[in-house]
Amino acid sequence: MFHYDLPNIQVQRLAVKLNPAAEKLVMQTAHPWIFSKNIEKINKPGEAGDIAILFRQKSNDLYGVGLYDPESPIQIKMLHYYSGKAIDKSFFSEKINEAFALRKPLLATSTNSYRLLFGENDGFPGFIADVYANVMVVKLYSAIWFPYLKDILQVLIEVSECETVVLRLSRNLQAHNHFDLQDGMILYGTLENEEVEFVEHGVLFTANVIKGHKTGYFLDHRENRKRVGVLAKNKTVLDVFSYAGGFSVHALAGGAKEVTSVDISKQALELATSNAALNGCVDNHLTLAGDAFLILEQLVEEGNTYDVVVIDPPSFAKSQKEVATAKHKYTQLARLGAKLVSKNGVLVLASCSSRVVADDFFEINESTLRSTGRQFVIQDKTYHDSDHPVTFKEGAYLKCGYYKFSS
Repeated sequence: MFHYDLPNIQVQRLAVKLNPAAEKLVMQTAHPWIFSKNIEKINKPGEAGDIAILFRQKSNDLYGVGLYDPESPIQIKMLHYYSGKAIDKSFFSEKINEAFALRKPLLATSTNSYRLLFGENDGFPGFIADVYANVMVVKLYSAIWFPYLKDILQVLIEVSECETVVLRLSRNLQAHNHFDLQDGMILYGTLENEEVEFVEHGVLFTANVIKGHKTGYFLDHRENRKRVGVLAKNKTVLDVFSYAGGFSVHALAGGAKEVTSVDISKQALELATSNAALNGCVDNHLTLAGDAFLILEQLVEEGNTYDVVVIDPPSFAKSQKEVATAKHKYTQLARLGAKLVSKNGVLVLASCSSRVVADDFFEINESTLRSTGRQFVIQDKTYHDSDHPVTFKEGAYLKCGYYKFSS
């Protein structure tokens, strides 16, 4: 049962007309975002979570339903297109079951951690639900979901069979007291330890579901981590921006000769070390704490090389004005990475900056690597894992390139 009496909020229906350009965008692309500047008419003031019903400019035909968010520049988050629809428990149940069906092949592997709801891409704008073993972490980025939270959680619990639900709130939501809901609250079940152990392709990890980044761990690179684990057998590996050691631990579990994890956070490296220990890998794991760029420069100066180098930085472009700087940093990392990869080694370069699109990222990598004069082939380019489906352009952020050096 729920430990907290989740809010019972009455919502109203708003009649909305968009300007012609925005109406055309919604009709043609089913885009989930409607900005305040595109709203031409609204029949009355609205509150967060009110149901926005879109009517066509000329014919008055109903062509979509969304949730109203007065606190955001994206003022309507779309839920349904091309007709009217009752936004109720059965509506959410259908969407959640569709999402769960997409994840079933992943759960047939030796994996019990997955993203059940990936925001807009699963029809839940600003709503994330991650599962770690039998604990679900729900992270909300918008107040539009509070009126529907109880119904949605009931369905999520039923579908996932989770025994515990933890609520995480974005900084924006934490800044306001919404119905006494707090970041890190346990809404359902019990939690004996905030460090929850889970399995990813047979490798053990923990996620701090109360205090960890996002929901406690980064699930999106799962398939790439597994791949590095295979590449790493009997090899030396450098894992840069390692955080909790996702790539490092898969490499160690895959039989790496030695793995070096680099991160600016000593706490993250301690977590990486404990994750390695969970899998019985303690003797051949090294850690280096500090600024990754400076550490890489130092490793180059010292003449170090590695059979596999993984560079997976945090997002460098949180806004459009940071894109040029981000591209410069990706260029630096590709150049440093190339200097640290041994002959016949593999360089893995990743980006999670949505504002640096995949084509630009891969072009930066390839042109930078060519400029070094070393011979390499592109082994592969990968994107989101299956539990991070992409259903609209802005929903894509993750890309990863594999570069094999022959000289």
